[in-house]
Amino acid sequence: MAEDTSATHTRVRNRRGEGARLREEIVAAAVGLLEETGDEGAITLRSVARRVGIAAPSIYRHFPDQPAIMLAVVRDAFTDLDEWLRTAVDAAGDEPRARLMALCHAYLEFALAHPGRYRIMFGGLWNPDLNASSVTEEDVATLGDASMRRLAEGLEGCVTAGVATSTDLPADAVALWLGLHGLAHQRAVSPSFRWPPDIAERVITALAHFTD
Repeated sequence: MAEDTSATHTRVRNRRGEGARLREEIVAAAVGLLEETGDEGAITLRSVARRVGIAAPSIYRHFPDQPAIMLAVVRDAFTDLDEWLRTAVDAAGDEPRARLMALCHAYLEFALAHPGRYRIMFGGLWNPDLNASSVTEEDVATLGDASMRRLAEGLEGCVTAGVATSTDLPADAVALWLGLHGLAHQRAVSPSFRWPPDIAERVITALAHFTD
């Protein structure tokens, strides 16, 4: 895919001690490119530098390579997802089943609202070469841990309240996530399919092992 050729600007040099701001601007520029194109290939050192208004070598002070920028983008997306889920759960009240349903629906809504970022997070579009980049196996393996814990805690709350019958919370939390991801993915790739209006409730109810 061709590189971003949008207009650039000359960036005002950061004052001493403001390097963190430049790092944030680099990540924001990469997120913007991803949202606009839905293509990881659009995120290069040159395209990001052009958007921020700096010389490409300046990026090396903050990121050793392009995969490191992508890791920051994906981490940022997972942070946003977890905040999205937290907000939905907090608004759902105290009833465990309602809280878990709100969390699951919020997950699906995030995927719909941020298709480009979601594909990078879960669609297999970003597969860094761990042998040829600064990204480590631990970096990749821990992505999404906070949101998965939130899902497991929601399911545990339902079991404790007697409204779900899971006997293996870690495994059932993963199964529930897979169901949500599968639905989110298929909705994205099959927009013309006539989905049953209650398909999300059916998936969640079955995989959460609700008692009724």
